[in-house]
This record gives sequence, structure tokens and C-alpha cells, in this order.
Amino acid sequence: MIRRWSTGDAGFVGALDALLHFDHSTDDAIELTVAEILGRVRAEGDAAVLEYTRRFDHLEAAALAELELPASQLREALDHLPAAQRSALEAAAQRVTSYHERQKLESWSFTEADGTRLGQKVTSLDRVGLYVPGGKAAYPSSVLMNALPAKVAGVGELIMVVPTPRGEKNALVLAAACLAGVDRVFTIGGAQAVAALAYGTQTIPQVDKIVGPGNAYVAAAKRRVFGTVGIDMVAGPSEVLIIADGSANPDWVAIDLFAQAEHDELAQAILLSPDADFITQVAASIERLLPAMPRREVIAASLKGRGALIQVADLDEACSLANRIAPEHLELALDDPAPLVDKIRHAGALFIGHYASESLGDYCAGPNHVLPTSRSARFSSPLGVYDFQKRSSVIEVSVAGAQTLGPIAATLAHGEGLAAHARAAELRIKP
Repeated sequence: MIRRWSTGDAGFVGALDALLHFDHSTDDAIELTVAEILGRVRAEGDAAVLEYTRRFDHLEAAALAELELPASQLREALDHLPAAQRSALEAAAQRVTSYHERQKLESWSFTEADGTRLGQKVTSLDRVGLYVPGGKAAYPSSVLMNALPAKVAGVGELIMVVPTPRGEKNALVLAAACLAGVDRVFTIGGAQAVAALAYGTQTIPQVDKIVGPGNAYVAAAKRRVFGTVGIDMVAGPSEVLIIADGSANPDWVAIDLFAQAEHDELAQAILLSPDADFITQVAASIERLLPAMPRREVIAASLKGRGALIQVADLDEACSLANRIAPEHLELALDDPAPLVDKIRHAGALFIGHYASESLGDYCAGPNHVLPTSRSARFSSPLGVYDFQKRSSVIEVSVAGAQTLGPIAATLAHGEGLAAHARAAELRIKP
């Protein structure tokens, strides 16, 4: 079911690169559809959003305002959750908030001897749009992970869009929105919701940034509106890489591979281990445990298509490979993982030790579960408070400072052939 390799196999590097490759491009039909939707929403506003909502979600409304949920409905969803669900949701929200509080950037400045003051001013975004998948495929954890950092950052208004096909609402998603302090919720989805947030309509105000996961149409729309607004990322399929030795429990490792593979058929789950016998045990656990999994067909397709069990020469080689793979999630299922932590340079999130299952990070450990995929951990980071704050440079120049800085700026400006730049600096130099 799942390929088994050794790093010593002929052609291993090429085969691994092929396994890791994921094409983010969408087919022409999706691109054409999304371009049409964005264009119509930009030109027609509410009317186009309503038409597409009727067409795709089979949800009728005479006006877009009818598709905005009142705050009382969100509160009602929270108040009527089963006690265990509410307690779990509140505990997760508290932990996520506590973690992200530590990420807040602060303004700073320093004053030079001549009185010139230089610094950085940190401000939050005014308005952010949050896209949340809806219907049966609903993820309250995504609401918490996207909304809470924005609120901690001080975002002025958070607008959530969530499709409700045929009016089907998910109580946990609405409860999470209430708990996270989402300001407005509209029951719209798809590329039309992204367009409404990006361009603004008669009812929905334009946001500064759009975050949150979605299908291929949502991803294509986010790519196209980038520049008009900011976006978090265009995420690929979910990934886990596990580095394990013989001290790990093969059943635990197999289930952790399943936990990523069950997302969808394109998800990726890879094991690296120097212990051939342990790899054999994990392969046996996969065969034995898979039939009991409710999403066994999806898991099997994922493991067969993009999974691998790879024998490495040693743990140093495992770290080198991990840095090449740059996975979204990296588990160090080792008795002594500490020596490896400093050797890992590229991973969205590190899970250290036998008890740190990736699923804890998905829901309640505290760090964000919105992570870079498709090897983008080489140059990007998890979603955080810093994604909802921006920095402005502060330059306050004293009279004395102008005498020092002016000649430097004027000389460089003349060198670039920009006479007005040079003159602006020179005018402030005392004769």
C-alpha cells in the first residue's frame, strides 16, 4: 500500500523530489470561472453575490443583509453546545489566546546624540476577512486559529464568511465565532465571498487581508485578489514527516500517519527511521489498523499516492532529509529528541517526543495550526499575531541631525541623478 525506500536506493533523490512535488496551478476551467465571478462581484456587488449564492449554495435571499447572522444567533449556538464540547472549545480558545499573546510586536524608538529620533511604529490591520469552510465539512478549530491571533493583534473588525449549503449551519463553527469575538458573519462562500471581502459590496465592507482555508475555487480567488488585499497563504495539501527510532510505538506512528492522510487523497505522510525492523513494524501496524478507520479509503489513497516509509543511515541523515522536505508538521518520535531540535531548520511546527501527537497542535496545544506547506517552510512561518500587524518606520530629524544626514543624502542623490532629492536635503543644511 505504501512505498518503502532506503536512501541508498538508486535514484532515491529524484524519486523523493517527484513525491514531494505538488502543482499549485488550477485547471483552466476553474481559473475562468473564478475570473468571471471576481469580475461580476467587483462590478455588481451584492447582486452578483446573491446570484452566485443561489446558484452554488441553493440559498435564497432577497438582500445580502438577510445572510448576515445576528450576534444573538452566535451566542445561542455557544449556549446550546453540549457541555463537553463547550468546555473543550473554551479550553482550546484560552490556550490559543495565551500562546499568541506572547507574539505581539511593540513599537520602539531610540534617540541619537544630536536629537534625531528613529524607530518603528506597530499598528494592527483595520479590518480582516476570515473564510471558513461550511456545511458538513466544518472546522471550528480553523475559526479559533485564524480569528484569535487577529483579535490579540488588535484588528478593529473581523468579518467571517461561511457557506451554508441549503441553509445548513454548523453550531460548533458559530459557537467558535462567538467565543473568538468575530464581529460579523455572512453565510456566503466560494470565490464570490472572497471577491466581496476583497472589493467590498454595498453590504460587505472591503477588508485589508483575507485568511482561512478553502477549496480550489477559493484558493484561486485568493491568488487573484492578492495585491488588492493581503492574504495569509495559498496552502497545499496537509503534510506530516515523522522521524522515529526503535523506541517509538509503531501503532502510535501509524495512527499519526493516518491523522494526516485522512485529510484528503493528496495529503502526505512520510516516516524516516534508521531502524529497518521498526519500519517493518510500522508497515504491519498500518495494515492491521487501517480497516477500522472510518476514512480508510481516503487514508489508503493518500498513503499509496504520496506516502513513504524511508530507511535512513542515521538520525543525522534524517535531519538533512527533513530540511530538504521542509514539512508542514515534523514529529520527533525519539527517546532523546533534544539533540535533533537544533539540527532542524525548516518545518512549520515541531512536535517533540513520543507524546506530542500532531493532532494536539491542530486543536488545543496553543501554537497556530495554519502552517506553510509544499516546502514553503523554507521561507515562511505559521500564521500568527504578526500577520495582523504592520510596521511603519519613524524618522524624526533634529536640526543638528539634518546637518549630518543632509550632505550624505545629497551626495548619494546626485550620484543617482536625482537632483530634487539632493536639493531637498541641501535646503535644510545651514550655511
